[in-house]
Amino acid sequence: MKPEKKIAVFAGSFDPFTVGHLDLVNRGAKLFDELYILVAVNASKKYMFSVETRKAMIEKACCDLKNVKVFSFDGLTTTFMKNCGAKYLLRGVRNGSDMDYELSVGWNNKTLYPECESVYMASAPEHLAVSSTVVRELLKCGIAKNKAGRDKLAKYVPAEILPLVVEFGGPK
Repeated sequence: MKPEKKIAVFAGSFDPFTVGHLDLVNRGAKLFDELYILVAVNASKKYMFSVETRKAMIEKACCDLKNVKVFSFDGLTTTFMKNCGAKYLLRGVRNGSDMDYELSVGWNNKTLYPECESVYMASAPEHLAVSSTVVRELLKCGIAKNKAGRDKLAKYVPAEILPLVVEFGGPK
């Protein structure tokens, strides 16, 4: 009997994708046969980057990872998981507050989809302060206007997508 593929989903808004996200994807890709990055689509939420741009950024940053695929989906993560046969949900945690939140979400996901096992991965120490929110705030404040600012932004965003982040998220 052939063993079942271990398929995991890493879901989020990724607005934008950060070095912290990429670190989790690199580590998660080693644990699972397939890792699906699911870009959230929520009509009631205002994003800095379109779903198409977010998806393109992630595909560019993860292009060397052969077992990683990027999707967008308008609906519950557990519905997407059922549809693609995934049984694992990869979640990153930076601190105790993140863990409290993720445990609650994990319980709800398990209620909606009993086969769902949440796998919590601690952020690498160098990425504890990295978040999409911080990147968006830096962009809103004009950090991308000059080379020195873009060099600082490179500590938060994968090098492969920095030009896209600057182009699509820079000052309007």
